[in-house]
Amino acid sequence: MSINIVLVEPEIPQNTGNIARTCAAIGATLHLVHPLGFDISEKAVKRAGLDYWDKLNIIEYKNLEDFKSKIKSENIFLLSTKSKKVYTEVKYEDDCYLVFGPETRGLPEDYILENFENAVRIPMRDNIRSLNLSNAVAIVAYEAERQLNYNGLKEVSDYFNK
Repeated sequence: MSINIVLVEPEIPQNTGNIARTCAAIGATLHLVHPLGFDISEKAVKRAGLDYWDKLNIIEYKNLEDFKSKIKSENIFLLSTKSKKVYTEVKYEDDCYLVFGPETRGLPEDYILENFENAVRIPMRDNIRSLNLSNAVAIVAYEAERQLNYNGLKEVSDYFNK
C-alpha cells in the first residue's frame, strides 16, 4: 500500500510535474481531478516530472463530485490554510488520501466544511497567503511517510560503508 496524493483542478503544469516526481519517489498514487489547467501531455509537465511518468500510478476523475463518489475512505485529509489543525497533529495511515486544491484558490469551502475534522494546514506567518503547491505536497507527503516508517522506501545507502 501507499499514500494517495489528490490534486483538485491543478492549474500549473510545472507544479503537477514536480508532484508527480514526488509521487514516483515515494510510491504514492497521483489522483488528478479535472478540469486541469493544462494538457497532461504538455511538455512542461513531462519535463518537470522528468523520466518518472512510467513509474506513476495516475487516476483521473471528471470533477470533484466524481472523486467524492468513487473514494469512500474515511482516511482523507484536506489541506487548507483555513484549517485549525496542523498537519503534524493527525495520524496518517496506509492508503490515506491527501487532498490539495487549485493553486489560485484552494479547495472549495463547502468541501472543507463537510470534512472540517480532517482538514489540516501547514503553519506559516500571517502575512503569507500560501506555499507553492508542490512544496506543500512534499511537506505533508513526507510527514505521512515518516509516520508510516517510510514503508517500502529505500534504506540508507551503504555506499560509504564499503
